[in-house]
Amino acid sequence: MDSADVLILGGGLVGSALATALDAHGLTSIVVDPAEPETILAAGHDGRASAIASAPMRMFEAIGVAPRLAGRGCPIQGIRVSDGLAPGKLDFAPDAEEDALGHMFENRILRTALFEAARAAPGVDLRMKTRAVSVERGAFGVTATLDSGAVVRAPLLVAAEGRNSPTRDAAGLKTARWSYDHAAMVATLGHARSHENIAYEIFYSEGPFAILPLLDDEHGHRSAVVWTVNARDAAGMNKISDRAYLAEAEKRMGGFLGKLGPLSSRFSHPLGFHHAAWITSNRLALVGDAAHGIHPIAGQGVNVGFRDVATLVEVLVEGKRLGMDLGDPQLLARYQRWRGLDTFMVAAATDGLTRLFGIPGKTAARVRRFGLAAVDKLPPLKNWFMAEARGESGDVPRLLQGLTI
Repeated sequence: MDSADVLILGGGLVGSALATALDAHGLTSIVVDPAEPETILAAGHDGRASAIASAPMRMFEAIGVAPRLAGRGCPIQGIRVSDGLAPGKLDFAPDAEEDALGHMFENRILRTALFEAARAAPGVDLRMKTRAVSVERGAFGVTATLDSGAVVRAPLLVAAEGRNSPTRDAAGLKTARWSYDHAAMVATLGHARSHENIAYEIFYSEGPFAILPLLDDEHGHRSAVVWTVNARDAAGMNKISDRAYLAEAEKRMGGFLGKLGPLSSRFSHPLGFHHAAWITSNRLALVGDAAHGIHPIAGQGVNVGFRDVATLVEVLVEGKRLGMDLGDPQLLARYQRWRGLDTFMVAAATDGLTRLFGIPGKTAARVRRFGLAAVDKLPPLKNWFMAEARGESGDVPRLLQGLTI
């Protein structure tokens, strides 16, 4: 097809989820992405893992993606937060009748499931290894010329191209951005004792050390580790031997998971913040990292993108039912209002936590430990944090409640 309801530039996790969710509600899309499927779906392409909160998991059930992920993710039955290895902690755990707080998936499993769901959806025209050479957003619709020579049209353009979105920049949507002078070192490691499906976030002044539970494999128990270090130390840390890395990791963890190893290949990437105050323009909406990028301190990165998807789909489906043009400024204004405050609050909270836990010194550490212990004993405040972790705070779109629109 050369015309659709929505033209999506970017077929990654968020772009594929958006296309699949639109198809589940009878809306068509053309997805354009320059990547080669064989490359992005290869086991070694992306060694990271993502915590998918319970609300986006309900969306996956509603749009038919969940069966492709069944049994592939490790349920998160609790989260333990501490300031270093000192006493004083904050434990989050669901009540007995509630589902898990979320599930940990290796990114390649998520990427494969969402890509295959989009490819199988009858209303999705997936064009990989293809770029948009030119895009015009006019009064009556969007027209894009692709490098294949094809010309495609839609009432609405969605940019899902990631943090360096050329579409966002071409539209003049300015972003606030800064670097944290931190790098995240990511690896998967085995350990002698079971993690018991608990995620751990241990804060040090140079950055958090997160231990995220994965399913066991043939070698036994394993977890994904996201180790935040000063950017200047990242290159040196990447060069140390596996043995030295495991020894350092064991010190950070205090040995509570027993002997560590084996260790997967290691990845590192710089950490930064960016936030577009306006996520819409004429016949354009931003989703995912094109709109916002936050510190992984609270594990909310890709979940914020899935919240964008659920919100935009609800706005568009309801607009279509009313017979509206899907690029109508009223629809885009509704999406902007609904997502603008939520993304700003999440961004501000993660940035604040990063700075709070980065303050060195014993006095600051004592204040943090007092704060953690206080939240642990205050059910209303703790429940608010739990709702945030699940992706259930604020005005929750229907898809995140597991309901079709």
